[in-house]
Amino acid sequence: MTSQRTKILVTGGAGYIGSHAVVELYQAGYQPVIVDNFSNSEESALAGIESILGVAVPTHRIDCADETALRGVFEAEPNIAGVIHFAAFKAVGESVQKPLAYFQNNVGSLLTLLAVMPEFGVENLVFSSSCTVYGIPDALPVTEATPTKPASSPYGRTKQMCEEIIHDVSGAPNNKLRTILLRYFNPIGAHESAKIGELPLGVPNNLVPFITQTAAGIREKLTIFGNDYDTPDGTNIRDYIHVVDLAKAHIVAVQRLLDHKADEIVETFNVGTGNGNTVLEVVQTFEKASGQKLNYVIGPRRPGDVPAIYADATKAEQVLGFKTESSLADSLASAWKWQEQLRNK
Repeated sequence: MTSQRTKILVTGGAGYIGSHAVVELYQAGYQPVIVDNFSNSEESALAGIESILGVAVPTHRIDCADETALRGVFEAEPNIAGVIHFAAFKAVGESVQKPLAYFQNNVGSLLTLLAVMPEFGVENLVFSSSCTVYGIPDALPVTEATPTKPASSPYGRTKQMCEEIIHDVSGAPNNKLRTILLRYFNPIGAHESAKIGELPLGVPNNLVPFITQTAAGIREKLTIFGNDYDTPDGTNIRDYIHVVDLAKAHIVAVQRLLDHKADEIVETFNVGTGNGNTVLEVVQTFEKASGQKLNYVIGPRRPGDVPAIYADATKAEQVLGFKTESSLADSLASAWKWQEQLRNK
């Protein structure tokens, strides 16, 4: 019976990472409840989730920053045991163009959530943070103890601010909030069913959907932003994690909070593979995994881009018992399968 499943509210649950987390939550025995305003996601994600699970997941179409609407969701869904907060704008380049929108949405939605949760006795939060909080690190790989430096973009600054807000709220007297901050690296790929995946609205801001759309003939060419960085081939280095692996990290984090196993009021974990790959390596791996030849050109550097960052994933493995399973080639093959399925539609 679904009524006996532990209820987890998932803000941004129709988005790219959120939709995969909803699937993993349900398959792990939880009852996910989706909140999404569909400003950066598609209704088709709900159909994909339902097709995978065989059930419709309760969904509330509201803006997470709307306090009255969010309170209404908690009233309509009694006994929520925890929240996974994904809802945020997430494009580094766009945040440089539209900083105010990023602060209003990313910081505003967290403030609203933190105001409403205690009213309903909800004390467990998994927060979707980012490796952008490290800024341009002095040494690689970055550990959770790596100092955060000035962020390279307004997007990164919103994640830094949100982390600080959570620490401050957690340090207040009579606070009951327990939070796990998950600092993501670069999620890519799609569910093995190819029923959900990354669905950028308009021109993709992320590398892999731009690669798959170029291979599918939707885009004329891929532009690689800069080949003069201090890296082995001059292109940016990132830590690319399969989105299903990333989704599974949230299930482990939720369970840790519900089991009262957290060592601190706020715990922080890097969620990455522990490997860095250059943009050119990703392009070449995609060509091998998909059998497609990519048309790409080198362009100027993009504002807000960090030259290189990848995770030390030791803490997540030792403390959470979480380790990624998929290779870069697996992830890229799943992204291409998803793109082909979109094309066939």
